[in-house]
Amino acid sequence: MSSELLNSLWVATGETLYMTSVAAVLVLLAGLPLGVLLAIADEGGLWPRPALHRAVGVLVNVGRSVPFIILMVAIVPLTRLLAGTTIGTTAAIVPLVVAAIPFMGRVVEQALREVDSGKIEAAVAMGSTHAQVILRVLIPEARASLIRGLALMIISLLGYSAMAGAVGGGGLGDLAVKYGYMRFRTDVMLGCLVVLLVLVQLVQWLGDRLAARFERTSS
Repeated sequence: MSSELLNSLWVATGETLYMTSVAAVLVLLAGLPLGVLLAIADEGGLWPRPALHRAVGVLVNVGRSVPFIILMVAIVPLTRLLAGTTIGTTAAIVPLVVAAIPFMGRVVEQALREVDSGKIEAAVAMGSTHAQVILRVLIPEARASLIRGLALMIISLLGYSAMAGAVGGGGLGDLAVKYGYMRFRTDVMLGCLVVLLVLVQLVQWLGDRLAARFERTSS
């Protein structure tokens, strides 16, 4: 493998990690409260609001059903407004975040639904407020599932970032298309694929290890 290819892979990997890490933080900040709202507003939830739950659920389902490439094009005005441009790694973060928030919301909702209802009822019976139940019971008890869901979300972002790179977003996808596919450089495409596979395996391994640790401490 030539030094030129190694340098290109290094730069592209850095761009992919930048896009993915910034997007993951923003998705977590938005997806966690969204998932909490979906979990507590459902019938039988901590704060039942069926109409609100249905309305938010529809929006989440719509967001999850739109293909990422179409979403990128559809929100070009928003991307330009927030990033000042529609190309490059920073601009790619906007559609990455928009695409992953609904997914993270459902992941959080499912994780919170798995919490033992008896623990929630006990906390309410002791006079805990809704905020206290969420922060001291729901989220701590669901930590292992939340970590696994976070790992899945980051892996999804890695896949999205590769697609974003294919249309000018930079990163490994951009390198694979412009310098691999278009120039018939199989070594470049294989190099990008190997790096993505390593990143996915690393994220999954870390997620499983952290989740297992929290499961042991809570048992």
